[in-house]
Amino acid sequence: MDYIEKGTKAFNKANWALFLAGFITFANLYVSQPLLPTFAEEFNVSPAIASLSLSVTTLALSISMIIVGSLSEAWGRKSLMTISIFAASVLTIALAFSPNFETILVLRVIQGVVFAGLPAIAMAYLGEEIAPSSLGIAMGLYISGNSVGGLSGRVIIGTLTDLYNWQVGMIVLGIISLIISVLFIWMLPNSKHFTARPLQIKALTKSLIQHLKDPSMLCLFGISFVLMGSFVTLYNYIGFKLMAPPYNLSATIVGWIFVIYLVGTFSSAWFGSLADRFGRQKMLLLAIAIMLAGAIITLQGLLLLKIVGITVFTFGFFAAHSIASGWVSRRATHDKAQASSLYLFFYYFGSSVGGTAGGVFWMHFGWVGVIAMITVFLVIACVLTFVLKSIIAKQRLITNL
Repeated sequence: MDYIEKGTKAFNKANWALFLAGFITFANLYVSQPLLPTFAEEFNVSPAIASLSLSVTTLALSISMIIVGSLSEAWGRKSLMTISIFAASVLTIALAFSPNFETILVLRVIQGVVFAGLPAIAMAYLGEEIAPSSLGIAMGLYISGNSVGGLSGRVIIGTLTDLYNWQVGMIVLGIISLIISVLFIWMLPNSKHFTARPLQIKALTKSLIQHLKDPSMLCLFGISFVLMGSFVTLYNYIGFKLMAPPYNLSATIVGWIFVIYLVGTFSSAWFGSLADRFGRQKMLLLAIAIMLAGAIITLQGLLLLKIVGITVFTFGFFAAHSIASGWVSRRATHDKAQASSLYLFFYYFGSSVGGTAGGVFWMHFGWVGVIAMITVFLVIACVLTFVLKSIIAKQRLITNL
């Protein structure tokens, strides 16, 4: 079989194409997060309502991923990914011409649907086309494109909003994304190992139900919900805190705070290896404890301590996410790709619910309220981790009888 091997021209082109596609997707997905204070002021809406510009997108994404992943089995990988990134780019430009906040929300829902075309399919493409011996590095490069894109989109929009306005930021990011989309089409090799299959809705539904009936999988899905809900909540409202007195930071500076994401590149890989050595439960609980410690540190008034707290929190989040997502693959006894899609469904659903609910706590109780909500979420994650371990122990006992 003619798989793409590391060191070949095709390997380099495929990996850079998916790196750039991941960059586009996540740069545009999180583009509204640094703009929440700007939207609240310009459109005269509450912080919770402003947060919907991200929440409705991740909600639409979470639902669409399961559907689009199935459609790609019949319609092909590259074609759907191409439609996804081109449509997302055009919609970002369209956002700049929105006459009101309601239009922004409608466009962001549509973006959420089209965004699903990349994360739902890219990993399947890599698994089919890349040689198994080269798959690890290929997957790592794709995921790094996601994180670099998420970071870059926030920095670009924050800086251009300060220099000009958010509309200019949207247009520039959209044009950059369109140019990269053209490069993606040219660089990504066509699928050689994909075979179209008819959609089997009945089998898909049956498999979904089986995953949702597994109590251990439900615990992992619940953990993903509260972890991402906590993470997005902190980043959604830290901008409101830091752009207000006594800090009065600019949108540019707040945008650059997202550089802290880079610590997650280290913590996710490190804690993944530690989990193999010392056990997933112990390391997951440690990662959650690190998140909680970081959240509490942000309650301090000194700006430097707030930045330290955000860094510690981010370090813990990516560590916990890497362990929980890897645990899903080990626990799934069938249709592992579908199990991962369900994990991501709850992950982004948690982003939508937590990100908006955090706005209510912010409005009524300030930053203390935001941290209180995050604390409750993290306590739930700890409880679910203990329950998961108990379920696994019982299942092993029954198996050995």
